[in-house]
Amino acid sequence: MSARLAIRAPGLGVSIQDGGRHGHRHIGVPLSGALDPIFLAAANGLLGNPADSAGLEVLLAGPVLEALDAPVRIALAGAMGARHLGSAGTRRAMPAWSTLTLQPGEQLQVGSPRGVGYIAIEGGLLTPPLLGSRSTYARAGLIHLATTLPCQTARGHGSERQNLALSHEDGPIRVIPGPQDEHFSAAALERFYTEAFQLTRQRDRMGLRLAGPRLEHSRLGADIVSDGVTPGAIQVPADGQPILLLADCQTVGGYPKIATVIRADLPRLAHLQAGDEVRFRAVDADEAAAARAALARRLSDWLAGARPAAAGGEPDTATLLAANLAGAAVRGDDPHLWPDSTRPGT
Repeated sequence: MSARLAIRAPGLGVSIQDGGRHGHRHIGVPLSGALDPIFLAAANGLLGNPADSAGLEVLLAGPVLEALDAPVRIALAGAMGARHLGSAGTRRAMPAWSTLTLQPGEQLQVGSPRGVGYIAIEGGLLTPPLLGSRSTYARAGLIHLATTLPCQTARGHGSERQNLALSHEDGPIRVIPGPQDEHFSAAALERFYTEAFQLTRQRDRMGLRLAGPRLEHSRLGADIVSDGVTPGAIQVPADGQPILLLADCQTVGGYPKIATVIRADLPRLAHLQAGDEVRFRAVDADEAAAARAALARRLSDWLAGARPAAAGGEPDTATLLAANLAGAAVRGDDPHLWPDSTRPGT
């Protein structure tokens, strides 16, 4: 049975994303898809969805969602909580890494994530795909966020799930050198791998700009004949400051690429904040493949650890303050409440 999810407030930086739009880069269409596919897979896994099912990606501020017609089950992933507004006026906090079923007319107010967060819906969002994907690509107007989203009716009742927070590794971002590292001086290459850079405020789903030591180009210069680029490529224009490409990046570019972030570390880039320090470490293809396999095992182990959620959840502060808790206060030494043998002070 079909259901609908209404977006009562759109939030900021909210888009529909899935596993990406594969197979169209030759006609200039970017990959797109979730900036952190691991967190999207975690949210989907709590609901029993395929890992790349379409959900909502939140970059700045979450939306307000309302179930229409039928119950809708939702999961959150990332450093991002929400507030459930029940039909009877109740308010309950919904933590990340858990699921919740919205009954018709109930709302979920999603907060702001640190980095990126995901809202998965049981059965996935069922918006019409375009070029094999439901992912939004705003620069070309592909898949806008509508005010009403089709989805699947929640299956059964009392089957909410939760898990511990999933986190990424820390340490330097691992990269494979090149493919145009000959366009950089030996001093620039040493700086790139030994000195720190900072993330600037210039960032979006297309890429991140870093600030740090200037990376001088060799006599080959700061321009190349445009060739293919991919998410994770690190371009360095004439100013010597790196540009790190993300999911919505262009398909070709004319700046030399000093290195490319390995697949296992790409999700980490989505959680960087302006001012964060970034360092890089060179690895080879074997280490990159091993890191990707290890990440897949971590996700599999995390999904296996999901457990039933506590019934009812915890009321939030507003609900507690609205209750007449003081009216239930009693004196601990009231003789009418305690048998002599258990009265305080005896």
